[in-house]
Amino acid sequence: MARRNEPVEVPEVDALPGYPLPNEQTRLVGHRVTEQSLLDAYRSERLHHAWILGGAKGIGKATLAFRFAKFIVANPDRFGPEVAAANDLSVPEDHPVLRQVAAGGHPNILHLRRPWDEKSKRFKSDLPVDEVRKTVSFFGTTASAKAWRICIVDAADDMNASSANALLKILEEPPERCLFLVLSHAPGRLLPTIRSRCRRLGMDALAPDEIAEGLRVLGVDALPASADLNELAITADGSLRSAISLLSGDGLAIAKGLRRLADEAAQLDLSAVHALADLVAARGQTDNWLNFQHVLERLCHERMRRDVQAGVQSAYRHVELWEKANTAIRDADALNLDRKQVVLDFFFALHAA
Repeated sequence: MARRNEPVEVPEVDALPGYPLPNEQTRLVGHRVTEQSLLDAYRSERLHHAWILGGAKGIGKATLAFRFAKFIVANPDRFGPEVAAANDLSVPEDHPVLRQVAAGGHPNILHLRRPWDEKSKRFKSDLPVDEVRKTVSFFGTTASAKAWRICIVDAADDMNASSANALLKILEEPPERCLFLVLSHAPGRLLPTIRSRCRRLGMDALAPDEIAEGLRVLGVDALPASADLNELAITADGSLRSAISLLSGDGLAIAKGLRRLADEAAQLDLSAVHALADLVAARGQTDNWLNFQHVLERLCHERMRRDVQAGVQSAYRHVELWEKANTAIRDADALNLDRKQVVLDFFFALHAA
């Protein structure tokens, strides 16, 4: 137990142990067009006060948001010579802004994300309204005439109805010299009123060579063979975060096994299904369980799209399979149920379908 005056280290949501957080990153992998769009907007005559950075989870939205925020704080004069000469949003590595942000914060940058609940020892399931209301005091503090204040909402998909409405209210009446960077894994699901008050920039999935570059930047020495690298990028949906997770534990083996057994579901190989379920549910292998969920969701959505394009009447059966599996996954996590049974039940349902 921590002593009364001893600081308690609070976990960071979505952190990958052993890897730098987005606010600690000094390099951006891919997304050059999106980065250039933000740079051009910053030095233009009219800068919109709110931006939605949309794209799959783990492709670099938060890294780009912090990169933009650090550039603005380091270069508050939009029409100054430094901004005019900039080729990208990088900041010199010896700049004090980088150290401040990497150390956990800068007074002009507010990072909103799901908070840690000390009582339950887990992250809250959504981004509550109290977190969004921090913008009131943040934008209400006095800043110098040239200073910008940037709020990063990470991610807007986590907001509940109350927090979404609280964000909408401040987007409707933005303070002076403020900027909102709203990150979203599925921008189309955000409130239309929020979308209408933001400019949207879509961020593409990373290509296999960008995945390889990102892994090298993060210090992953043992890169997969070139054949596996392409499969890794595809299985990871072009997400560097997912690629790292797949390389942890037995992620690629689970992906290959799940796809093969799904292809052969009509002739269910029970021994192979049990072997895969044992791998997914192995004690202490949380990465295997998370990788199973990721690959399963991708598999179901891929097959639904394929069937829709082919005009198959029962195309949405894969959506139903995913919804049932997702409910079983949530129940297993919440109630500490048998994870192996979740895997088995999915294949039994797929066989029946």
